[in-house]
Amino acid sequence: MRVVVDTNVLVSGLISAEGPCGQILGLVAEGVLQPCLDERILAEYEVVLPRPELRIDPEDVAATIEIVRESAESLTPIPLPVNLPDPKDMPFLEVAAASDAILVTGNLRQFPKRARKGVTVVSPRKLVELLRHA
Repeated sequence: MRVVVDTNVLVSGLISAEGPCGQILGLVAEGVLQPCLDERILAEYEVVLPRPELRIDPEDVAATIEIVRESAESLTPIPLPVNLPDPKDMPFLEVAAASDAILVTGNLRQFPKRARKGVTVVSPRKLVELLRHA
């Protein structure tokens, strides 16, 4: 299953491996989920994950970024004519639309239904539930 993983899901998964976000990281590492991204998303991962205030082990950050790089489908999406509450979230929606992937985020309000352009946007918990029942 193709997914676009919002940065907040990676952060949460690295902080707590036990919850849905940690499970999603494990499924990416196992190859069950194929992340889709572009250079903007990868750049955000590389800037956000090592932030000292997050207190994530640098080795875990490096390993996660490496796994994502190796397993991801990288594409160049077409800009979408929508406005999101935070314009910095556009790459996630655009890549999901271009790759026909599910966008998984811990902040659904950042992707209002009227702006999704047919993209399925789910919480980490919902994605784990969908996989359980697949």
